[in-house]
Amino acid sequence: MLNISHNQLNKSVDITDSKSGKRVFHSNYYKYFNRFLGGSAILGFIILFLPWTQNITGRGNVTTLTPDQRPQTIQSQIPGRIEEWFVREGAFVKKGDTIIRISEVKTDYFDPKLVERTTKQRDAKALSVESYQGKVKANDVRISALISERRLKLEQAENKLIQAKYKVESDSIDLEAAKTAIKIAETKYNRADSLFKDGFTALKNVEDATVKLRETQAKLISQNNKLLASKNEVINAKVEISRVNVEFSDKISKAESDKFSAQSSQFDTEAQVTKLDNQVSNYKIRNGLLFVTAPYDGYINKVLVPGIGQTFKEGEKLVGIMPANVDLAVETFVSPIDLPLIHVGEKVRVQFDGWPAIVFRGWPNVSYGTYGAKVVAVENFITLSNGKFRVLLAPDEDDQKWPKDVRAGSGAFTMALLDDVPIWFELWRQLNGFPPNYYQPETATNKTAKKK
Repeated sequence: MLNISHNQLNKSVDITDSKSGKRVFHSNYYKYFNRFLGGSAILGFIILFLPWTQNITGRGNVTTLTPDQRPQTIQSQIPGRIEEWFVREGAFVKKGDTIIRISEVKTDYFDPKLVERTTKQRDAKALSVESYQGKVKANDVRISALISERRLKLEQAENKLIQAKYKVESDSIDLEAAKTAIKIAETKYNRADSLFKDGFTALKNVEDATVKLRETQAKLISQNNKLLASKNEVINAKVEISRVNVEFSDKISKAESDKFSAQSSQFDTEAQVTKLDNQVSNYKIRNGLLFVTAPYDGYINKVLVPGIGQTFKEGEKLVGIMPANVDLAVETFVSPIDLPLIHVGEKVRVQFDGWPAIVFRGWPNVSYGTYGAKVVAVENFITLSNGKFRVLLAPDEDDQKWPKDVRAGSGAFTMALLDDVPIWFELWRQLNGFPPNYYQPETATNKTAKKK
């Protein structure tokens, strides 16, 4: 009680002789308390030398090991209008199941018989290609015929040239004979004239020699004319050869020009056929895109463009989907000061949000509710605004399996296990703000070097 009066009870009443007073004010009470303090000090000193596993903690979330197993959204490759839904949120779909049926919104594709009509255009162009091919073949036959005719005409003209040359040679010989004959006739005339003047022969012999001379001269002139005519035939034969070459070269050139024109039209039409083939294939594929299907087995998460009759653009997100079969992983984040302590393949303990756990950070072996993991990837640069590096963890095959009901996106608490040190060293490190012991994990190469 408070001493609010001048009548003090403790001075007037002695409680040391009471039962409780004997127990409290006895000297043994201090002895027991001192023993308790001494035992606690000894126990605390012993605890300071117990092993403590250094660790790096971090917060993260559950994800998947490979990118193709992570939640994604389904988009349409073409713009359209929603006509019918075949699923609801939370439904399970198999790969290839139809999710949405859409319709066209572009006027270029409104025609329901677009593929059929485009196919007919392609077939008509294909027939045009065949016609041009026939025209090219006809021109090839025509060119071959002209080449054969030119060869025959040239042989005929060359034969005429040879005949003309032989005739020139024959007329030249006849001319030489005529020249010889006129010399003989002149000699006979001169001899008859001399004998007539000397009176040894009759005038009739002179006149006969004169007639013979005139006949021989006429034959010489005629033979000259024949020779000139023969030479003229040689020239005409050469002109004929040149004319045949020119005429048939012109005809063959014209036929080749028609052939090349037909080939050009053929190639142009073939290009149009190829373009129409491409359009037919595109239209068929586009018709298949009017049904949005599931890319794999999974669950529909959330519809992003609800309703019927709503339009959307190409590439716009329509619905979210989560794969049914995934390899779970955990992404956690560590500070830059702790990054040198993280290595691929190291052991990590993981506590999932929603699963009961009793965690002793320094003694992971006596913790309950944590699961084993190992480091599979360490980010080389900071990509997030939190200033930390991302570390990807996969389940440890040597430890117990992760809970099957864990879902991607759940939270997780991670502890990367480092060296074992005494508790006094860990307390000293924490008080001074030093990082955990830097170390390199032992590899096969390091172990071999140590043995040597």
